[in-house]
Amino acid sequence: MPFEMMKKIMMTGIGMALKTRSEMEAMAKEVIKKSKMSESEGKKFIADVTKKYEKARKDMEARIQKGIADYMASADIASKKELNALKKEVNNLKKARKTAKK
Repeated sequence: MPFEMMKKIMMTGIGMALKTRSEMEAMAKEVIKKSKMSESEGKKFIADVTKKYEKARKDMEARIQKGIADYMASADIASKKELNALKKEVNNLKKARKTAKK
């Protein structure tokens, strides 16, 4: 199903972002070490880098979600909400039919 594939792609992207965070932290620590920053400067540097990383990660996630939503709309694939509404409607029609037969 295309939705499952898109979901896997999104999860892979998130996994890559998480891996990148640990790599980013390691690189930031290396920069701190090489530049001989004080402990307080190092903490501020890591906090700044982490804040920017989190913003970039959230932006990436939003773009992925928008891409999936756009794909779903263009591929004319029913959402779970739409399918549930159809199931409810079918069940209501079945009940109405049973009531009409009595």
